[in-house]
Amino acid sequence: MSLASVHDLRRIADAVAHLRERAVTDVVLRSDCRQLRMVLDDGQTLLLSVVTDEQGPPRLDADLLRLPEDVTGQLEVHFDTDGD
Repeated sequence: MSLASVHDLRRIADAVAHLRERAVTDVVLRSDCRQLRMVLDDGQTLLLSVVTDEQGPPRLDADLLRLPEDVTGQLEVHFDTDGD
């Protein structure tokens, strides 16, 4: 096993660990079975995908999509109306 695959396994394990003690509210499997999307009760989404390329065998990929941090408000821009 190469170092890159060990790194990938650790990243996938970390993403899947977020499922612990969380409720899954929705699960969608793509029709070609290459992607599984799990929506968690806190709004985060875990994507498990099979990635294929011409250079090697298929590999498993995982991404945890988190909601953005609380937005404090909109940016206000004031224009100086002095005719200087």
